[in-house]
Amino acid sequence: RLDSEMKIIGEYGLKNKREVWRVNFALAKIRTAARTLLTLDEKSEQRMFQGDALLRRMIRLGLLLESEKKLDYVLGLTTAKIMER
Repeated sequence: RLDSEMKIIGEYGLKNKREVWRVNFALAKIRTAARTLLTLDEKSEQRMFQGDALLRRMIRLGLLLESEKKLDYVLGLTTAKIMER
């Protein structure tokens, strides 16, 4: 873990490890939300509404492309993809 954090800091020019942890925490929250939505029924009103909102937010932030409008793609996000945007 320490080696991977140092590699990320060096690769993306971050100031300290707290910035890496902040990105990892945000990614964990996003992926947790997507995972809970995927457990709901596909026709569920909550899944449709919150899932669309989550996907819109990911597209607006530049983490997903317009062609990747599925919750499965949210689970595939990595720290590197967030740093590259």
